[in-house]
Amino acid sequence: MSVDVIIEDKRWQAAGLEGLAETAVGATFAELGVPDACDVSLMGCNDTRIADLNADFRGKPVPTNVLSWPSEERGADRDGGQPRPPRDPELGDIAIAFETCQREAAEAGRTMAAHCTHLIVHGTLHLLGYDHERDADATLMEGLETQILGKLGIADPYRIT
Repeated sequence: MSVDVIIEDKRWQAAGLEGLAETAVGATFAELGVPDACDVSLMGCNDTRIADLNADFRGKPVPTNVLSWPSEERGADRDGGQPRPPRDPELGDIAIAFETCQREAAEAGRTMAAHCTHLIVHGTLHLLGYDHERDADATLMEGLETQILGKLGIADPYRIT
């Protein structure tokens, strides 16, 4: 497994993005039995950059926490079904925005590390074909996120306290 981390915003260095990425992607791969030959690229950027990407790719010119671009379509054919396994070992790209992640972590009473780990797991699952547009798909994806994070000692991010 390799995670190619590109840091555009230096605050991500202090936040330990490279280590968080290795942990999150590694745990996701281990949970799902993804071959070690697979790769992920992750860009740590700021809200301005991710807003531009969100506008270009989704038509939404606002910041978001994380975006992902799978290298191939892997989504399940039926709601709640398992995605297709990757053929391309380069799974795709993820971008994560510093200010939005920091704000969301504070609002949720979570550490920045825990929240970013969750978002990287979330983005990696998207690269592997998981989604949350349909109800059963969302249930499957959120369950996997909770399971993976739990094994890392991170509380369920969907649990309302």
